[in-house]
Amino acid sequence: MSSYIIEGGNRLEGEVNISGSKNASLPIIAASILNGGVSKLYNVPNIHDTQITLKILKILGCKVDKKNGKIIIDSSKMDNHEIPEDLMRQMRSSVVLAGAIVARFKNAIFTYPRRM
Repeated sequence: MSSYIIEGGNRLEGEVNISGSKNASLPIIAASILNGGVSKLYNVPNIHDTQITLKILKILGCKVDKKNGKIIIDSSKMDNHEIPEDLMRQMRSSVVLAGAIVARFKNAIFTYPRRM
């Protein structure tokens, strides 16, 4: 088992960069569909789930740009409401996109997410 030994008398200093939360980022990315325009997101973690979600948005017709730690999503030209099965099955949380798609287009086509 690892352990830390802390001896007093010395001041702790430093900086830590905290990445954004996946559980907060995915619903916010999905909400960009509702905007019907440009959304700018900061501090989104660069992990598998966010990458898949952004890939789905591109397939749905959104323009997605990543620049300097910022993600710009333009959903104004989104014209597709079908989430591809292969991407839907790559992460369970992909279902959060369905609600936003239904709210905007009154229709969504998707499969069951993967089982754990």
